[in-house]
Amino acid sequence: MSRRAENGAPARPGISTTGRRAGTFCLLLIVALAAQATRVQIFRADSLDHNKANQRLTIQRYDQPRGNILVAGAPVTGSAPTGGRYDYERTYTDGPRWAAVTGYSSQTYGNTQLEGIYDDLLSGTDDRLSGWAVWDAVARRQNPGGDVYTTLDPDAQQAALRGLGGQQGAVVAVEPATGRILALASTPSYDPGSFAGTSAADREAWTKLRADTDQPMLNRALRQIYPPGSTFKVVTAAAALAKGVVRDIHAPTDAPYPYVMPGTTTELVNDTRACDHPGLSLDEAMVNSCNSVLGYLGVQVGLDGMAATAAGFGFNDATLDTPVRAARSNFDTRMNASQVALSSIGQYDTAATPLVMAMVAAGIANNGAVMRPQLVDKLTRSDGTVVQTMHPALYKQAVTASVADKVRQLMVDVVEEGTGRNARIAGATVGGKTGTAQHGAGNSDTPYAWFVSWARPAGSTAVPPVAVAVVVADSEATDVTGGAVAAPIARAVMEAVLHRG
Repeated sequence: MSRRAENGAPARPGISTTGRRAGTFCLLLIVALAAQATRVQIFRADSLDHNKANQRLTIQRYDQPRGNILVAGAPVTGSAPTGGRYDYERTYTDGPRWAAVTGYSSQTYGNTQLEGIYDDLLSGTDDRLSGWAVWDAVARRQNPGGDVYTTLDPDAQQAALRGLGGQQGAVVAVEPATGRILALASTPSYDPGSFAGTSAADREAWTKLRADTDQPMLNRALRQIYPPGSTFKVVTAAAALAKGVVRDIHAPTDAPYPYVMPGTTTELVNDTRACDHPGLSLDEAMVNSCNSVLGYLGVQVGLDGMAATAAGFGFNDATLDTPVRAARSNFDTRMNASQVALSSIGQYDTAATPLVMAMVAAGIANNGAVMRPQLVDKLTRSDGTVVQTMHPALYKQAVTASVADKVRQLMVDVVEEGTGRNARIAGATVGGKTGTAQHGAGNSDTPYAWFVSWARPAGSTAVPPVAVAVVVADSEATDVTGGAVAAPIARAVMEAVLHRG
């Protein structure tokens, strides 16, 4: 007989303790699986998407032609079909000429510089490329890659590379009123297209470049710092005028000769006997690049004043972007007086990128206003529709317009009467400062030859259209000085800008 409840209805089968435990365990498994799926799909989605082991993104990046990087409206990059795992491979037009700007986009080794910073835009995954980003995400539709328009002047870039030749060195040219970078060259250079793919030849090219002792893949314009030598005297002169240590650039200073650095028995020596006199004016000291005078004036300004003025031009800024991040240029903020003297002539631990030294020249040219360096003009969709326009922005007011005017006169006198004569341009007013920075054990290595300058048409009172910094790190010239080696390169770049159009 079947079991019945007391009211006569059939009784329900009982649920055993084991069954309840199994059900609870299954429920917990379902909850755990749901939690894990939520964690992976929502909270870890971004990190997994960008994990280097995730090949889906690399396949997506190269499954259509990549957007281009353009100079003066013309693309300097392209894409070519491969017939392999990745549908398209990055190509470069005259790759070594632009490598310091474009960086590389390699299917094996990733992306750098503009190729890396704007990878989403160039590959077509940037949300700004579509007005229907949500629908594109749902439909998993990829937009055509966008384009990056640079600020570069092709003639200035070519002049920089021609001047540098096979030497290790760099050139940065800037438009002082806007901060737009007109030339950014680093030598020796490399061809980013030589390792853009995945073949054995690509791997071999990469290995060879990485092993090259000349470091062709090092961006010397942005990522390498050098002692600036006497080009830093532009900063020291600006600081002396800004702090009232010097008021009249033609009046005798209190600088003694010989100048024994404070707390030492060491004289700060000069490279020419024209400097070996007490009481020289600031103008005489700049024209002849007198270490004793500028070192003395730096000490009179003091550490805080020198550091503050240097910071106004970009020193000690570890977040300086072009948008490519530049290495931090250094002016120590903890030094004794003798170290301040050496730092004020661009030695001791003072070190700068060519970018920051171009900012020094540009700031003086622009009435003391240093504009934020800008390598990109605009970003567009493939059809030319603008998605972002970059506008000039003030970086810092390094010194007043009055101080900048006096320093410009000092720089003009350097070119007209002093060590910068090789930068003179017919029909133009040029201001500059040479630098020859010693380095190596006992200063035994080849000096770094520097030149910083600006130029404008003769008779013009407008802000100069170009400012330049040049460093040559390994010249084999007999006379390795800033005036002999670097000034002619700066002159050629300035001429290219002045004569354009």
